[in-house]
Amino acid sequence: MTLHEILANEELRQHEFPVTQNKIFLGHAGVCPLPRRVAKAMADCASGGTLGDQEAFVMHRIDDARKAGAQLLHCQPDEVSLVGPTSLALSLVAAGLDFRKGDNILVYHDDYPSNVYPWMALARQDVKVRLMNIRHLGVIRKVDVMGQVDEDTKLVALASSHFISGHRLEHAAIGQFLRERNILFCLDAIQTLGAFPTAVEQVDFLASDSHKWLLGPCGAGLLYVKKDLQEKLNPPIYGWHNVRNPNFVAQEKIEFRSGAAKFEAGTHNLVGLVGLLAAMELALEIGVENIAAELRRKRSWLVPALQAKGYTVLNAEAKPENVSGITSFFQPSKDLAPLHQKLAAAGAIASLRTDRKGQNYLRFSPHFYNTDAELHRVVELL
Repeated sequence: MTLHEILANEELRQHEFPVTQNKIFLGHAGVCPLPRRVAKAMADCASGGTLGDQEAFVMHRIDDARKAGAQLLHCQPDEVSLVGPTSLALSLVAAGLDFRKGDNILVYHDDYPSNVYPWMALARQDVKVRLMNIRHLGVIRKVDVMGQVDEDTKLVALASSHFISGHRLEHAAIGQFLRERNILFCLDAIQTLGAFPTAVEQVDFLASDSHKWLLGPCGAGLLYVKKDLQEKLNPPIYGWHNVRNPNFVAQEKIEFRSGAAKFEAGTHNLVGLVGLLAAMELALEIGVENIAAELRRKRSWLVPALQAKGYTVLNAEAKPENVSGITSFFQPSKDLAPLHQKLAAAGAIASLRTDRKGQNYLRFSPHFYNTDAELHRVVELL
């Protein structure tokens, strides 16, 4: 199945993406609707689990999931852990590293809370938590990072794309700068994985759930830990799966398993895992580069169309490398909640988000299977 086939064949589009039968869904930066094949994989897993050992039905797919994740991230399968929500994965990194008194970390306070609270909690260990200072909401540049780290900076934690502004981070350039200075780099990739290439060559840790652009289920995601850092990251969770126990006999000494399994404490979320795998296979089938090009094309029409309606669009002048699938817009001092409700009543699903100052924004986040006609219809409703 190709992107062209999906957009050219309405019967195929509605079959593969059932939400299109009665809604215009532009909320993929929130929680996505499941494609038919993802839902079917999960249903088949649940059904198969009624016939015997649940694990026996899908355990062979764990390696497949690691391999698919590795293809998306451009890494090795044994660097991909299947741990669930982004919040959990980021917390494993934050709580699993050894910090010394006087170390500092750099975070962006107006990132999504999942990528703020795990790092703020480190203040209890006398780690200095630096809050990044930038000019515009969610627009983080390499120069901003360069000017706010020093010889005591242990780690920088940022999001691959901001959840309101839609500004996509030039994470490879930032990661290279940090690596040259022996500063660790952790990336919250939930707003780009499945939508834009998100390679980890210059990243030390990455976390992402699948329920946004990857079109997978909630609570099923990936944790990437660079191979040569796996021994240095010790998770604060212990279970039968990540601690060695030959023949399921607890040992006198706690010794973690090596590789990706080190960060998977217990039994896998099997239904979620097969849904995650089906979602990753779909993204790889369509091609992430193809998806990214289509999302850029959609945004290039949306921005001027919204401006013509009198709205201010965040990140409107972004360079192609800083464009994501998110287009957020507002009118100063105007409450957009009634408009959000109007769209929902008409079957057009968008997101309403609010910044620290109380300004709210409508956020459109169409995916590759949304048609131009759908976008035109939603803009007409504004």
